[in-house]
This record gives sequence, C-alpha cells and structure tokens, in this order.
Amino acid sequence: MEARSGGATAGGVPERLVQATIGLLAEQGPAAIKARSVASAIGLTTSTVYHHFGGIAELVAAVADHGFRELDRAFAELPVTDDPVADLFAMALTCRRGARENPHLYDLMFGLSTRSTYRPLAEPETRRSGRSAAFRGAHRHVTRACARLVGTGRADAQDPEVIAAQLWSFVHGYVMLELAEHFAEFADPVTEVLLPLGVNFAVALGDTRERAEASHRAVLQRAVVS
Repeated sequence: MEARSGGATAGGVPERLVQATIGLLAEQGPAAIKARSVASAIGLTTSTVYHHFGGIAELVAAVADHGFRELDRAFAELPVTDDPVADLFAMALTCRRGARENPHLYDLMFGLSTRSTYRPLAEPETRRSGRSAAFRGAHRHVTRACARLVGTGRADAQDPEVIAAQLWSFVHGYVMLELAEHFAEFADPVTEVLLPLGVNFAVALGDTRERAEASHRAVLQRAVVS
C-alpha cells in the first residue's frame, strides 16, 4: 500500500485525483470538492481518496501544492534580466494571469477558501501554505530577484526576504481585489492600479521614479495582458 503522503507522480492515481479536484474547482467551486465527486470524476471509488491522501483536507493541501509548483514552473520560464524591477513586475503579471485562469484554485492556494466555505482552515497541519516546500519553491524566485534588486543598487540595503514578503503582500492583495471586481471603475486596472503601485513600491525601496516607471512599462510592452 502507498503511504498517505499526498505525493502525486505524473499519471499516477494521486495525480489523477489532484487533477480531478482542480477540474471540479474550476467548474463548480470549492463546494464541489467531496471524496465521492472527486473519485467518480476519474471512475474510482471514494475509498481511493482516503487511501492515497487520508482525507479531503490532505487532498486540498496537495492541490494547493500543485498550484504552487505550477507557479514555480511559470516563474522559472521567465527570463532573468539585468533589470530586477522589471523581472519582479513580470512575476506579478504571471501571478495575476494564473489567478484569472483558475480563481478557485488561487483562492485555495492563498487560504481564501476551503471545499465548502470561504473561511481558512484553522489546523496548521492542513493549512500549510507558507510552510510547504511547494510554496517555498515558488517564492524563492521572488526572493532571489529581491536580492538582485539590492545588489544592483535599485533598492537600499535591506533584507531581501523582507522585501519579498512585502512585495508578495501587495501583489496578492491587488490580485484578490481585482478578482473580487473592486477595480471595476478602471478601464485598465493593470496600467492604472498595479503598475503605479509597483512603481511607488520600487521608489519607496530606493529606486528613482524614472527608472522604476521605465522598467514597468518595458514589461507591459512585451507582455500580453488580458
């Protein structure tokens, strides 16, 4: 018998259960995530979920980890340039794109929802988020870019981990508000809200406004934003 680690290998039953859960999330939202519905989506029995994951909470954690591994891969595909401000804005747009493609998965990854309610789980074992290896794998790209930010003099000398935490906070705060349609009055919230927010953040860290604006606009010129 397999251990209840929640580990998912490509093509294996755990991975199929994870993918089925992601599909149900996208189509019906977190309320649809039940052992019976997930298992039946791939033609298996309910006991399969408990055998491989131990329970729904563990399956949900595995789905969140899958989302962070996908974000890790997306970050890894972005070019690393000599402009860390631009690189960080490219990561922000990548986060936004992933959230818009599957908002329910994004909600799950960032603790905004569980399978049946929009209240985060209280138990640290099942709401791992920032403690999971998958999250740390994605977040390291941000931290490394922040280290380059300080190293190139685009930010005053300070702990890159702290900068990364602040950046992560404002980017995902923006994404959550946009998904909730709080920026409906703006014709182009990326240009009108996210870009100037990023510029102001870079300037506060020690960059010049001219350089920060040029870096952000350079990313928009080569990106497809929808």
